[in-house]
Amino acid sequence: MKNFAPLGIMLVMALSLSTISCKKSSSSKNSSRATGWKINAREGGFQYNTQFKEQETAPGLVFIEGGTFTMGRVQDDPMHDWNNTPNQQHVQSFYMDETEVTNIMYLEYLDWIARIYPRNDPNFKAIYDGAVPDTLVWRNRLGYSEMMVENYLRHPAYAEYPVVGVSWIQAVEFAQWRTDRVNELGLQKAGYLTRGTEYEATADANFSTDTYITAPTLTYGGNDSIINPSSGRGRRAQVTKNGDTINVYASRETGAIQLKYRLPSEAEWEYAALGMSELRSYNVYRGRKKYPWDGQYTRSGKRTRIGDQLANFKQGKGDYGGIAGWSDDGADITQVVKYYEPNDYGLYDMAGNVAEWVADVYRLIVDDEFNDFNYFRGNVYTKKSINNDGTVKIVTIDDVVYYTLSNGKIVARYLPGEIVQVAVDENETYLRSNFDTSDHINFRDGDKKSSRYFEDFNDDEDGEISYTSKMYNAPLHNLEKDSTGKMIKEYDKTNTRTSLISDAVRVYKGGSWKDRNYWLDPAQRRYYPEDMATDYIGFRCAMSRVGAKSKAKHKTKN
Repeated sequence: MKNFAPLGIMLVMALSLSTISCKKSSSSKNSSRATGWKINAREGGFQYNTQFKEQETAPGLVFIEGGTFTMGRVQDDPMHDWNNTPNQQHVQSFYMDETEVTNIMYLEYLDWIARIYPRNDPNFKAIYDGAVPDTLVWRNRLGYSEMMVENYLRHPAYAEYPVVGVSWIQAVEFAQWRTDRVNELGLQKAGYLTRGTEYEATADANFSTDTYITAPTLTYGGNDSIINPSSGRGRRAQVTKNGDTINVYASRETGAIQLKYRLPSEAEWEYAALGMSELRSYNVYRGRKKYPWDGQYTRSGKRTRIGDQLANFKQGKGDYGGIAGWSDDGADITQVVKYYEPNDYGLYDMAGNVAEWVADVYRLIVDDEFNDFNYFRGNVYTKKSINNDGTVKIVTIDDVVYYTLSNGKIVARYLPGEIVQVAVDENETYLRSNFDTSDHINFRDGDKKSSRYFEDFNDDEDGEISYTSKMYNAPLHNLEKDSTGKMIKEYDKTNTRTSLISDAVRVYKGGSWKDRNYWLDPAQRRYYPEDMATDYIGFRCAMSRVGAKSKAKHKTKN
């Protein structure tokens, strides 16, 4: 027994030291290293989430650890278009949808719009109509496709198929709606909002993430019983000794608000599609990749699936799925998501099924000489619109902001409850070296304003425009309304147009069910007008990561 006594004493001492250490650690987190003052004191003062550990993975997303990679084509260039020459880029860690957005996901969005903005109300009809995918994209002049026109979007048989007929603008609006719904539920679970109130939301009283962060008392139309549930079953607000109530609303400092869902940048999409991990050898990549999977072929080499196609794409002329009973890829049009194996990041259908919108405006070059970190072309910087009394301008049901697209369709861009955004001005740009205007879409892209000697490039005396201003000389169709409100559409019939590229065309990536295997290479890039849709372009969402680059606590040093 004498031998066990010292062991017991040592164990008690170790536990005591551990407890003291934990208390010291906890105490140090709640006191400022700058001033020594208390943080999160009951009496009031500076409030901050000192216990935050890790960004929670939002619904539908998987984590993509960022890094350096070769963006652009590393294979042959049979088309000789030279629009994606190799360049080295670094991408920050981010999150991406494991699958494309499906029909059932998009139908949930349409259902919400129909409930909040009833279609039978003339004031709201354009909101729903502007969000509905264009099902007529399935029609073909010399093919029967009415079954897809009538059923593809809404029939349960296609519930988990990727949504198509969605324009780039509609995809952006879906991502904004998804952000609001995820944060609305998250704040309910955290006790900042009353549970179940999403079913009581109306056109003039609903939730917007930006509005809640900036002016929380204006969300839900200012309904205090929803946004301040402290009197009910919600979290208990804190009262200082002076009688002031604090910690009533969630802020960015609480860590309770998720970042925004958005479209991935072209660099992010390509990096995620490549799934480079199987080529990694210490600090270098030991090869080049042609597809999201390893190898140079589209068929599986695994014994259990040998010969099976690894993606859904067009095999050859008139061959979209192979011989009946022995299908090449298991589909003729799109296929249910997660049918094919994911890449090393856990992402499905990064080649084939549908091509996907990304955030970038299309230009022939990727200007890695100016920037090689989180590359993105399409920045238009905005700020919140402020009323004369200093408050933010909230959209009401009487001033919904609509855009008229080039095809005459109407799309709502600012809905009731959201904050109106305006272009940044000289108050933000004055004497800055990193940006000097609101719109940087055309920065260093070869157009007139990007020229080194811009002042010398004046119009010729005879009215001819200099060459650089013709570089993105896309057709300009005219849309006007007559006195009765009827839309008058006039096509641009001039024969002097030199390009289809403009500031309103966006990049889309990846091959589709309608493409040959050449387009399955993640480096390939094409463009399409941002306000139009097709039967082969869908999309998936992404989200930025805050905090550490890696989720791993300890990594082997190589």
